[in-house]
Amino acid sequence: MKNRLKLRSFVTIAMLSSISFILMFLNFPLPYFPVFLEIDFSDVPALIAAIIMGPVAGILVELIKNILNWLFMGAPTGVPVGHMANFATGLLFILPVYYIYKRMSNLKGLRLGLVAGTFSMAIGMSILNYVAFLPMYTYFLGMGTFDMKEMIVLGILPFNIIKGILIMVLVLMLFRTMKKWIEDQRAQYLLQKQ
Repeated sequence: MKNRLKLRSFVTIAMLSSISFILMFLNFPLPYFPVFLEIDFSDVPALIAAIIMGPVAGILVELIKNILNWLFMGAPTGVPVGHMANFATGLLFILPVYYIYKRMSNLKGLRLGLVAGTFSMAIGMSILNYVAFLPMYTYFLGMGTFDMKEMIVLGILPFNIIKGILIMVLVLMLFRTMKKWIEDQRAQYLLQKQ
């Protein structure tokens, strides 16, 4: 029984990682924001993995999609700064959603989790960009000098709020159609873990 659960988990994580990897290519910029900030919906499969199988599954989907994208697309300097930022963004979004939904496994819990995930992502990425990612971009990509506080307040913070809202809308629409399947899968994983 344990081996079947492990195999099923590996297959599900691989499938959701593949979907997430493909969704990374369907990215688009928002007007008036820096060009390196692009919206994609690749965090949705990771969120589904976390809700169904737990936080480690969601983290693995985030990790695998970024490694695959880095291997496939490369990084301008060989240093995957953007991929590390994408990984951090994903974790800051999916983990609060998972923990709140775990306590309140209904639509209200999902909504609260998505709001918390959006704020966690927006605030967390503002801090991480200030202390790590923007300095790394400047160092490795030779970006010119710019006002980091302005970039964060006018670019990164509002961008991540908009991204969180767009993902929230998509997840809530998907949840309405996939709710029974998600709950069935989650119940099976919980039952088989016991």
